[in-house]
Amino acid sequence: MKWMSFAGAILLLSLTLAVRSQEPADGTGQKKVIEKVPMKATAAHSGEEMYMEYCAVCHGKTGKGDGPAASELKTAPTDLSVLAKNNGGKYPSAHVAAVLRFGTPVPAHGTSDMPIWGRVLGTSSATGTDGAEMHLRIHNLTEYIESLQVK
Repeated sequence: MKWMSFAGAILLLSLTLAVRSQEPADGTGQKKVIEKVPMKATAAHSGEEMYMEYCAVCHGKTGKGDGPAASELKTAPTDLSVLAKNNGGKYPSAHVAAVLRFGTPVPAHGTSDMPIWGRVLGTSSATGTDGAEMHLRIHNLTEYIESLQVK
C-alpha cells in the first residue's frame, strides 16, 4: 500500500479540496475555508472519473475554471474549455500531458499550487508506482479534457 502512504503524506496540496463556510471571529460575514482531504483512488481507464476527483474542484465540472475552490486561489484556474480555441483551433494534447506530468509554473497561492499530477497518478493504484499506468492515466485525463473543448 505504498500509494496510500504517499498520498497521505502529500495530503495532495489542492488535489481534492472541500470548501465550506465558516463565521469569522469578528462576525462580519461568511469566509470560505479550504480543507485538504485525502485523495480517493480512481480508475485508470476513466478520464472523467479522474477529472471529477482531481481537477473539478478548481477547474469546475465543465473546465471553465469555476470550481468551488477557485475563488480562494490567488490566480484563477485556467479555463480548460478554451485550450483548443486559444491554440488556433488545435487541442494542445502534448502540452496538457506535460502540465499533468510536470506541473505548471503559474502561481495559484504564491507558489506552483497545482499538484504535479504525474507523481500522484503514478501512485494511484494498489500496486504502487507503475509507469505504464501513469501514462495511461495521463493519456485518458488528457483525452477527457479534450472532450470539454468548446465547439
